[in-house]
Amino acid sequence: MIFMRSLIFWFCVILMTIPTGIILPAFVVLPASARFFTVRQWWRTFMWLARYVVGVKMVVKGRENIPARPVLVLSKHESAWETVGLQSIFVPGVFVLKKELLKIPFFGWGLAALGMIAIDRDGGRKALQKLFEQGKARLEAGIWVIVFPEGTRVPPGERARYKSGAAYLALKTGTPVLPVAHNAADVWPKKAFHICPGTITVSIGPVIATEGQKDAQLNASVEAWIEHEMRVIAPHRYAASVDDKNRGNADEQTS
Repeated sequence: MIFMRSLIFWFCVILMTIPTGIILPAFVVLPASARFFTVRQWWRTFMWLARYVVGVKMVVKGRENIPARPVLVLSKHESAWETVGLQSIFVPGVFVLKKELLKIPFFGWGLAALGMIAIDRDGGRKALQKLFEQGKARLEAGIWVIVFPEGTRVPPGERARYKSGAAYLALKTGTPVLPVAHNAADVWPKKAFHICPGTITVSIGPVIATEGQKDAQLNASVEAWIEHEMRVIAPHRYAASVDDKNRGNADEQTS
């Protein structure tokens, strides 16, 4: 049953992505609002299919923490779901992503037309400058900028180094940061065809001000909140990690 539901879901997603990927680039001559309106219909359909075809619900915790004006959103990254799910919360929003994604037919064309911030991961200072210039422009235009500070999808229960690019953008633009945690990988595994029915909890933390902070301080504050909240909304993932670590230590002591 899960296989058939997943097959129907992905077939429908591909079917609606192709025309959307063609339409969006054609709308570049129109105001950005027209392109965001079009993609809004896409992700609404995506979320509807996720809910009623494969049985994936979304619960948002901490909506009251969302400020009235767009800020920088820093989120955990575990699966492909959040690249769509977060767009349904932070509207309109763009992601900071690797430039290679823009080369994907139809899907990548749509990303480019929406003004996603595509950077070269190995670009060094040049990439940071591009992040600052385009991020500042999006924020001033009233668009949320969503960043995955770990830079890549991280397996559930694990963490990667939080990179300083997002903190750099926040401090350079004087923009507050909104930390986000979620347990999407519980039902939507990384690079998996099969999607399991279940509920994804998205937890939005309190706004973190940037005044008087340095890159490392801001990064540490974001990481501390997200990683603590991950243990609140997905304790089973981290309990397993701790048990494995303790078991390994015990094995070492008895050997």
